[in-house]
Amino acid sequence: MIRFFNEDVDYKLPQKQATRQWLKQQAEREGYAVGDLNYIFCSDEYVLQVNRDYLHHDYYTDIITFDQREDEAKIEGDIFISVDRVADNASQLGVPAEQEMRRVLAHGLLHLCGYGDKTGEEEKQMRAKEEEWLAAR
Repeated sequence: MIRFFNEDVDYKLPQKQATRQWLKQQAEREGYAVGDLNYIFCSDEYVLQVNRDYLHHDYYTDIITFDQREDEAKIEGDIFISVDRVADNASQLGVPAEQEMRRVLAHGLLHLCGYGDKTGEEEKQMRAKEEEWLAAR
């Protein structure tokens, strides 16, 4: 089950049910079932603290993904998303905030499907998958 939570922000994800269905379908296309998957919308400061506490990184980011799966075929985890960073990224990229949020939602789930973004080649593949998923929406 895909759930959406707010931590220290008042964010309302548009079309929650359609978004759940889209994410579930994309995961299934990658060969995964979706178990308990939690998206937590929060502020820059909240994500920064999560980054410091759990990953020992001291920088802002738009998303942090924690894989909680016990079964390799079933996606389970927690995905923290900074709505502040998403809005800033959307502004810098000149795209609607809702579009950028969909990209970040996909990005987190792609991490749980095994895609990385640490090298140039991984990032290129991640961006291509994000575009593929967004086109399916």
